[in-house]
Amino acid sequence: MEVVPILKIIFTVGIIIALYAIARNLNLIKIILIYWKDLIFRK
Repeated sequence: MEVVPILKIIFTVGIIIALYAIARNLNLIKIILIYWKDLIFRK
């Protein structure tokens, strides 16, 4: 059994999961910033 193809597959899946997690976190950060902006400028 070759090790290199298995490592490539694991690496690719890891990158996909990491990008998904970053995208979810950016979405969450954006929602929080909009909420704070509304709180500050609502007055």
